[in-house]
Amino acid sequence: MTITFITGANKGLGRETARRLVAQGHTVLLGARDRALGEKAAAAVGARYVPIDVADDASVAAAAADIAAHEGRIDVLINNAGVHGPSGGPGELTAADARAVFDVNVTGAVRTTAAFLPLLRRSDDPAIINVSSGMGSLAFTHDPSRPEFHVVVPLYCASKAALTMLTTQYAKALPDIRVNAADPGYTATDLNDHRGTQTVTEGTDAIVALATEGPGAGSGRFVDRYGDIAWS
Repeated sequence: MTITFITGANKGLGRETARRLVAQGHTVLLGARDRALGEKAAAAVGARYVPIDVADDASVAAAAADIAAHEGRIDVLINNAGVHGPSGGPGELTAADARAVFDVNVTGAVRTTAAFLPLLRRSDDPAIINVSSGMGSLAFTHDPSRPEFHVVVPLYCASKAALTMLTTQYAKALPDIRVNAADPGYTATDLNDHRGTQTVTEGTDAIVALATEGPGAGSGRFVDRYGDIAWS
């Protein structure tokens, strides 16, 4: 049975991914900072709650130890936890804003991946999925026909660009593990005040597809619900 750990999964894309993977037979470990919300979400979808704050070293280490003691391994790590951060121009942004966004969206993925590598290496077919965004694509944010072009969110966009680059580097550095990035698309979640044009189920299509691929599927890819996206 495939054991999948998802960060930031008490709501939105993370929770819907958990629900769909449980329905497909995965043992899902639902990670979230808030215990009450995490336990409620886990109970609703049939997952086990694991407390984790991806911005805290001790919390991430404790989550890995918890899973090592109970399940002994994971097969799929989904780095889903993310924050939007402030919008606006450079004059309105601070270094503290940047640290807060990058510490979750980028450093959080680094921190969690490092802690969970020993558990992934106990799997026969390990995979890491970084939930990125078309907002981090140079091509998409320069294309007036795309919704990404019309939004100015410097820190979020920069953090997602960094996460997609991290994905390609990890794919090279970890040839024994599939490492891919997913673009959910413009999905109605709390992150955009539910202005997105896709349902949360549609937004999880790429994540679920990557989480359910068989052995030998490619690594170092950027995927949306329609298939592979060119790196740009």
